[in-house]
Amino acid sequence: MPEVFVGIDVSKARLDVHVRPSGEAISFANNDEGVRQLIGALKRHRPTLVLLEATGRLEALVTAALGAQRLPVVVINPRQLRDFAKATGELAKTDQVDASMLSLFAERLRPEVRPLPDEASRELDAALTRRRQVLDMLVAEKQRLSGARTGVARQIRAHIKYLERLLGDIEADLDHRIAASPAWRARDDLLRSAKGVGPGLSRTLIGELPELGQLNRKQIAKLVGVAPLARDSGQVRGHRVIWGGRRQVRAVLYMATLSAIRSNPTIRNYYRHLLAEGKPKKVAVVACMRKLLVTLNAMVRTGTPWAPVQQRA
Repeated sequence: MPEVFVGIDVSKARLDVHVRPSGEAISFANNDEGVRQLIGALKRHRPTLVLLEATGRLEALVTAALGAQRLPVVVINPRQLRDFAKATGELAKTDQVDASMLSLFAERLRPEVRPLPDEASRELDAALTRRRQVLDMLVAEKQRLSGARTGVARQIRAHIKYLERLLGDIEADLDHRIAASPAWRARDDLLRSAKGVGPGLSRTLIGELPELGQLNRKQIAKLVGVAPLARDSGQVRGHRVIWGGRRQVRAVLYMATLSAIRSNPTIRNYYRHLLAEGKPKKVAVVACMRKLLVTLNAMVRTGTPWAPVQQRA
């Protein structure tokens, strides 16, 4: 039997499906009944890989349902699909074209299937997303306050107080969710044994980086987006940059690394060593981010709390 690769383009109302190599193109409603019909069709095809792109959580229902049925499903970044489509010469963008490109991407590149997060992890991720949204609103309101007139300023202050209370409630809920899970509580204790790792980074790693401890150092650094990537071209050689990865995890890791540079002797000494070698401060901070991340990855993999000897991680 030939291998079968399926691409599913997800929109609010519809699931457009392309099956390779048969070329079959079918559509289903993006609701419970449509997903049930889709699963029945996929089970008949016995796919090697089912590929979707992240679409602002519109894909959550179908992805969870496919994972629950143990179908080999992978969700990729939309930028990866567009870059792939352009590389093949396909510049058009329609739902069916995207579904066809997804099936071709699956066939040619075969991204690794990883276990999907369970319902508790998805709830934690949703709470973390809401926390970021509230923080963004707080920053925006505080910026508006500086130039607001008296009447409007009073409203903004009231809204700031409300958002601060809401943020406190969300953070208490996050702490409760972690404390309620023995596995998460143990991981939280393990991560926070490292100086510079506070509740913000620990929550983010638990909720948004479930692969921590399951990948090697290069894979985890690339997944988060702190791995140096080559940009050699023509006479330009040796230039390395970071890009892609999980931006929200990287943002929290950056702030934690700044704290670790001040409070964690291992990270601080590494930072100073890089500066002494002539590295720009920004490059040194990114290198410390990577060092902190891969060390935490090794800690989770081995179940060992932070210790200076772990800097070989």
